[in-house]
Amino acid sequence: MSTFESLWQAAAAHWHVWLVAVVLVVAAAIDGWKLKVPNWITFPLVISGWVYSGIAYGWAGLGWSLLGTLVGLACLLPLYAIGGMGAGDVKLLAGVGAWLWTAHTLHAFVWSAMVGGAMALVMVLYRRAWQKHRDQFWMILLELVTIRNPEKLAAIAAERKSSMMLLPYGIPIAVGSILYFAMNNLLL
Repeated sequence: MSTFESLWQAAAAHWHVWLVAVVLVVAAAIDGWKLKVPNWITFPLVISGWVYSGIAYGWAGLGWSLLGTLVGLACLLPLYAIGGMGAGDVKLLAGVGAWLWTAHTLHAFVWSAMVGGAMALVMVLYRRAWQKHRDQFWMILLELVTIRNPEKLAAIAAERKSSMMLLPYGIPIAVGSILYFAMNNLLL
């Protein structure tokens, strides 16, 4: 068997990870362009993950898929609740959970957070706005500690949004997740 055939067989065995990776790339491109991850990507990703898991692994697979979806939601929902992230980003990670279940979703989240942090730092340094964003960071942290009401925090975030540099978080989710997949041989 040739090396190409071996690679093809390995990739075919991990087709579901490739499917998620392709969807993440499409979502990241749209998020980078429109600053929004659309529902026509996220909802089919989540629902097809449930269907696949249920068909391939029965009720147990469906249960693991639902739990993975909840983990994906739980990782980003707190940031969404206070206005720090869009709903599409949250649903995108939930879609990863629907297909790849809990452990892979948690790891993809951690890698995405690292990529997102690095991207935010590069954006701030490139625009030479370190002091402004450092001050905003401390102000937001103080608000989180003192206000503790998600509705009030979301309203404050909405008021501040026009003065902040926005990071289309679908990009870090895609890059971080795919890096995790590659580093852990989930693509081949």
